[in-house]
Amino acid sequence: MHATPPIEQVLPAQWESWVSANDAVVLDVREPLEWARGILPGSTTISLSYLPASLDELDRTTPILVVCRAGNRSMLAAQFLESNGFTKAANLTGGLTQLGLA
Repeated sequence: MHATPPIEQVLPAQWESWVSANDAVVLDVREPLEWARGILPGSTTISLSYLPASLDELDRTTPILVVCRAGNRSMLAAQFLESNGFTKAANLTGGLTQLGLA
């Protein structure tokens, strides 16, 4: 059994360039009440608790930048995605609080 590589960490100031450079999508795993405070443009919204049942809604070959309020749920989600065959999942370091959307 081989160790999985660490999840890539994307700095808040670089999220747009990372998404563009990787032709990626943004996945917001917060809860609906949190989404009401604002989401990044073009984000797909699936709460972390619904992610296991929603994997078929995402393309396993498209890179995904996972975001949440502080970076903890998104880290868990990125690890979960990669362990379920997704090509590339990255975490927004520090979460959306760093961008004023939490």
